[in-house]
Amino acid sequence: MGAVGGGGLAGPALYAAFDRFPAQKGAATHIGRFAGALLGAAGGGTLACLGGQGQPAYQREGTVEIVRHLGEEPHPLDRAVRFGEQLSALVASRRWGCAQGRDPWSVLALLDEGRTWGVVYEVNGLPSIELAETHPEAAPVALARIARLEQRCLRAADWIVTPSAVTAACLVGRGAEPSRVTVIPNGADVPALAPPRPAAAPPGRYVVYAGALQRWQGVDVAVRALGRLADLDVPLVLVTGANRVALRPLQRLAANLGVSHLVQVEQAAGPDEVAGWLAHAEVSLAPLRDTPRNTEQGCCPLKLIESMAAGTAVVASDLPVVRAEVTDGVHGRLVAPDRPADLARAVRVLLDHPDVAARWGAAGRDHVVAHRSWAQAEQALVAVHREVAARRSG
Repeated sequence: MGAVGGGGLAGPALYAAFDRFPAQKGAATHIGRFAGALLGAAGGGTLACLGGQGQPAYQREGTVEIVRHLGEEPHPLDRAVRFGEQLSALVASRRWGCAQGRDPWSVLALLDEGRTWGVVYEVNGLPSIELAETHPEAAPVALARIARLEQRCLRAADWIVTPSAVTAACLVGRGAEPSRVTVIPNGADVPALAPPRPAAAPPGRYVVYAGALQRWQGVDVAVRALGRLADLDVPLVLVTGANRVALRPLQRLAANLGVSHLVQVEQAAGPDEVAGWLAHAEVSLAPLRDTPRNTEQGCCPLKLIESMAAGTAVVASDLPVVRAEVTDGVHGRLVAPDRPADLARAVRVLLDHPDVAARWGAAGRDHVVAHRSWAQAEQALVAVHREVAARRSG
């Protein structure tokens, strides 16, 4: 989490997230930056989140305390309910200056009866949409109940922040007041010095995918594209925190295509190591699928922005959420989603023309410096909380 210091918000602040923190995934990066900005501007407060193996239920870092739910409920919805109950007890135990939640279970707890603090609902994703893709067996009645809970939070929160204009339009369609929705895209930091090449990197050129392995990420499309690039003998490095169970379908696919020897799986130890994998790749892939999660709900692909910050050209799916971040032929190449042949063709061209890849990578880095720094995102978030405070006191 970022450094904490005074910033003009009434404290203490409460930032709540139904996510594990810290963790090796993009959500944790986002939590660290936004929680750090909010708690810093308020002079301190509490981060309430999930915990994992070996993480304490409570820890203090200066004026910030981290309270973790360590329950091992087998079903994610059961865990969400227990997390919300624990958070409700925390909320009721003291008075807060400002609060922000990343999910409906957090926001519902923050909307305590008789509250005196403003509540910002940070919507990076909607469980009613994402659960339908990650758990196809989920009962429609359960998803409908979650959607109603999301709608209740959208209408009751003082303000909504979201990283994508596509998501913002989705939220307005679900009942959010347009004047209370602010789009704050994800950010990245451009390192002053180029990160070192990872010790485990292939000896020559490689293509990289960094991120999670949910179906909507389209990593299987990247593996299928690799089957069409086997003659180049350029490995695809998957930098992911996914477990072995999640990797098995991709490994079976690679074996069936005869490219198992070209798929290298790595788990980065931290953001600096991820930056190293991105910076030394020839091309970074973001093969997002054309699914409701990406096209109806929307997203702001963090690893796409981090790839640009690393100065690496990107090849990504031509979807509205990607076009908001990448200009085709300027920062990289956009290709039709769910088309391995198109993805392979674009990668082959960039591998054959490293001068073009270098030019696009440099343009991407300049774009991040000018428009997508974490400092800009953090300032925009604090400005939202100041506006909420002003409206509530006016």
